Amino acid sequence: MTLAADQRPILLFDGVCNLCTGSVRFVIQRDREKRFLFASLQSSIAKELLEHNGVEPADYLGSIVLIDGNGIWLRSTAALRTAGRLSGLWPLMQVFLLVPRPLRDWVYDFVGARRYRWFGRTHTCWVPAQDVSDRFLDARPIPDTEQK
Repeated sequence: MTLAADQRPILLFDGVCNLCTGSVRFVIQRDREKRFLFASLQSSIAKELLEHNGVEPADYLGSIVLIDGNGIWLRSTAALRTAGRLSGLWPLMQVFLLVPRPLRDWVYDFVGARRYRWFGRTHTCWVPAQDVSDRFLDARPIPDTEQK
């Protein structure tokens, strides 16, 4: 599966992490144009998307991944680029893209390594409410968009 520049961005997240699912809910509430699609990193569609983009899925189970028409974005860059597409003042968060990525990712990884302890986790992946379930790739079939 490829993603053309005019297609909706896809946000991959840890489906058993309370912080991660809370972040997805946060994005849904501030994504007024309903641009984002979502999938848990534990899903087969996420594995397929990551492998197609040259990313080892096991390396990013504890991260957030953004796939859009401009590429694949990991960790702090994914979070900041996601904020840039939200309503309100959230796009201003992109100013932190000026901070060197190793420093941003260090902070991201610091929180990520403690996310289960601080925010908890579930034993099963979060199931979205029916009114937004059509935006979750693991809940519906996605057509193959590759040109043959």
